[in-house]
Amino acid sequence: MAFYEDFSRVYDQVMDQELYDDWLAFTKRHLPASTQSIFELACGSGALSVRLAQEGYQVTGLDISQEMLTLASQKARQAGVKIAFKAGDMRELSGLGKFDAVTCYSDSLCYLENLEELQATFDGVSDLLADGGTFIFDVHSLHQIDEVFPNYSYHENAEDFAFLWDSFEGDVPHSIVHELSFFIQGEDGRFTRKDEVHEERTYPLEDYLSRLAAAGFTQAVVCADFTDEAPQEDAKRWFFVCKK
Repeated sequence: MAFYEDFSRVYDQVMDQELYDDWLAFTKRHLPASTQSIFELACGSGALSVRLAQEGYQVTGLDISQEMLTLASQKARQAGVKIAFKAGDMRELSGLGKFDAVTCYSDSLCYLENLEELQATFDGVSDLLADGGTFIFDVHSLHQIDEVFPNYSYHENAEDFAFLWDSFEGDVPHSIVHELSFFIQGEDGRFTRKDEVHEERTYPLEDYLSRLAAAGFTQAVVCADFTDEAPQEDAKRWFFVCKK
């Protein structure tokens, strides 16, 4: 699983910030009005956590990267909101309390290595949720992983950093390897190169649904690409709205 070590330094600059507004809107549409507490898995730099807190939710954010959590804490302070950020692994969620809702966005579940790790995460989420709670997450679709990402390239060149992102087909079915290179300017004006490799994979819809059922979720509705419509073959991102 990638830890976003050096990526955290330029993450907010390369991420499309409007996506967080889309995730927020989708979340609000699908949470019951009675929802008060939200646990955000893989909260990253805290952009969505802050937005949720500004909407009046009691937010707890968990991420495996301490670098990301540092950015998240800074965002929360600057926004004047109180958020409990925790360092931890989404595959080990015991003893963290009970919440009305759990979210996990930005295809974070696709960083899990296999279905066993996915099942462990779903089981942990089920334990986090109060009875009747809501679990919302997104993952890459088969179309996105198999057809869109292979040979994808994104390059950005700013004054104080350069960022190269190239994607290649992975070794296991429905997987992708992202090779990231950063050229980050230090205080002395020199640029330092850092490289990271991020591996993601996804599964057919039926695999997600069967694993959710095994974790005790009694209902799971699948949508596509930030809409409330059922996914078509060319959908890039699948959204799941699940009830315990």
